[in-house]
Amino acid sequence: MTRRLGKVTQKKGRERSMMDEIAGGRTTGRAGAIGLRLRSSVAAAVLALGLAPTGAAWSQDKMMATVGRVGNVDELVTMDKVCGTKPIRVALVDGFGGNSWRRITRAEYEDEAKKCPNIKEVLYADGQNNPQKTISDIQSLVAQGVEAIVVFPDAGPAMLPAIRAAHKAGVAIVAYTASPGGKPGVDYLDFVAPNTPSDGSTWAKWVAKTLNGQGKVVFLGGTPGNLQSQAELEGIKKVFADFPKIELLGGGPVDTNWDPAETQKVVSGLLTRYPQIDAIISDYGGGSVGGIRAFINAKHPLVPWAANDANEFACLWQENKAANPNYQMMTVSSRTWLVRVALRKAVAKAEGVDDPEPSIVNQPIVEDSTDPKLPPKCDSSLPPDAIFSSQLPPDKLKAVFAQ
Repeated sequence: MTRRLGKVTQKKGRERSMMDEIAGGRTTGRAGAIGLRLRSSVAAAVLALGLAPTGAAWSQDKMMATVGRVGNVDELVTMDKVCGTKPIRVALVDGFGGNSWRRITRAEYEDEAKKCPNIKEVLYADGQNNPQKTISDIQSLVAQGVEAIVVFPDAGPAMLPAIRAAHKAGVAIVAYTASPGGKPGVDYLDFVAPNTPSDGSTWAKWVAKTLNGQGKVVFLGGTPGNLQSQAELEGIKKVFADFPKIELLGGGPVDTNWDPAETQKVVSGLLTRYPQIDAIISDYGGGSVGGIRAFINAKHPLVPWAANDANEFACLWQENKAANPNYQMMTVSSRTWLVRVALRKAVAKAEGVDDPEPSIVNQPIVEDSTDPKLPPKCDSSLPPDAIFSSQLPPDKLKAVFAQ
């Protein structure tokens, strides 16, 4: 059964479904720094993968200096390697839990927790985009003696005092995807995130290859000044520096607020402004669908498009590829599974077990229409924002959207 403990949801009976009472309604906005549709007013704090003022110059070295080891997905381990023997309770604290990316990450967290028999209670708290509620949720869990907490600190540095207090109280607390600032290992156990400069590099290399080293490219970012898009831009520019015949139109990320409708308006304007656009890079596949519709409405041939994976993004490629021979697509993972890494790190610490996994993970290419081994995945039976790079089995992924 599910019962409410103050501001958190408690699951008892690990054999039961973990998808009851998902807090908040589904939206089409982005989650996660992916991922994630956040209010512009807090974007720079929320999406930091290292903290700098809005508009500040981004340094990959600075980001890497504030986190743990950088590594690849083949260096990740399974839960049985860190499960230990002590009975513990775990919790996931979401600053905001009301869209599909968060629903999938919650299901991944609960699925991973099931793999450790020593986890006796699996708790979840949705801050509902209210930093004070999220702070109260963390404080409540600490007061209850929960041994391991994973937190998505949407409000960035505003969350640091509560996170630091939990760490000082002996809780194994791990932040993931969005940085709360401070110093991992000092203010909290660790910070787990994607290697966003590497994402930019991966997209840019694919675009350069697909365009045979020449053309005009647009990079669609998120909210104004957000550090995720700035980090990706650094990776893009480093690659394009080796291709003098590739021009990055505008020189930087074009703001879309990670919103499909806004992206459609923005791309419509870009098509009017620039008579030649040869490729698009976007850091939100779910938002890219609006840009694709802008091309279609303008009767402009679709061009190579690199993003991260989303069901509708792939479906639109399948629907339009025949009429657009130059239209190709590539995606990196939308990394809903990073919550599993964060949970394993927290569990390992609570159990007194070493976890050798990297903290910053290079994202693999998961779809590439130019590679027969990585065909785009479209499933019209699932919602447009379903994510197939999730580590959930197909039946559990469908169950997320059946609620």
